[in-house]
Amino acid sequence: MGGIIVLLVVIVLVLWILASCIRIVPQAYAVVLERLGAYKATWGTGIHFKVPFIERVARRVNLKEQVVDFPPQPVITKDNVTMQIDTVVFFQITDPKLYAYGVENPIMAIENLSATTLRNIIGDMELDETLTSREVINTRMRASLDEATDPWGIKVNRVELKNIIPPAAIQDAMEKQMKAERERREAILKAEGEKRSTILVAEGKKQSAILDAEAEKQAAILHAEAQKERMIKEAEGQAQAVLKVQQATAEGLRMIKEAGADESVLTLKSLEALTKVADGKATKIIIPSEIQGIAGLATSLKEIMTDKPAEQK
Repeated sequence: MGGIIVLLVVIVLVLWILASCIRIVPQAYAVVLERLGAYKATWGTGIHFKVPFIERVARRVNLKEQVVDFPPQPVITKDNVTMQIDTVVFFQITDPKLYAYGVENPIMAIENLSATTLRNIIGDMELDETLTSREVINTRMRASLDEATDPWGIKVNRVELKNIIPPAAIQDAMEKQMKAERERREAILKAEGEKRSTILVAEGKKQSAILDAEAEKQAAILHAEAQKERMIKEAEGQAQAVLKVQQATAEGLRMIKEAGADESVLTLKSLEALTKVADGKATKIIIPSEIQGIAGLATSLKEIMTDKPAEQK
């Protein structure tokens, strides 16, 4: 009975030893293996076996990108202003062997290295430059940390300044400066608005005057054109009237001629036409010589006709 118990204990012990020699490495992890205290190999993802009592797992390394948020660090600017700055570092282990044997405490080493690098960078910058140059500080810190941590098998992907906390007095002064700047900008914008309004009013008056002058010009042009049209129409009307009179006169003469009127009748008609032409308004009338002769003849005939009734009496 005692031998069976011993046998069972031996079997259980052997199974436990065999189980401890089997290791499964998950994805995004690595295992550093040592043999008799010396580095043997780095196991990647999968199942692995080790020799019992001779080989051991020295370190299990996480290959994922990791984020470390360091507490605020006191730094002094070039113009002797002390402020608190905390940083966030994004890093990834690229070589498990260097990470296991390069430095005792990698996270603490990165924290101290980050603090010293930050002090060196901020010490060359003034307060205003520090507050407005986050991207420059991030880039310089990342380059410095990446170069320093390369022997440790660590790749620094990114560094961010989480908070920049100046002293309370500086914060109060900055708030007052910001308030004054905003008031100045408000005054400038108000002045610019008034200036713009004045310019627009002046431009409006100028455009109104131009439009009034243009309207007067157009009105004068239209009035002149209307007068011109009226005069043309009056002249055309007078020409039409004269043409009608001439046509009527010609028609009357033609009818007289067709009726067989003698020269005396034509002469009398001519005299009537001259009387109408004169109309009591002409100051000088030119009478053709033929008509003058006929007029004399008519006067003689009138005298003869007057004398004959006298003699008969």
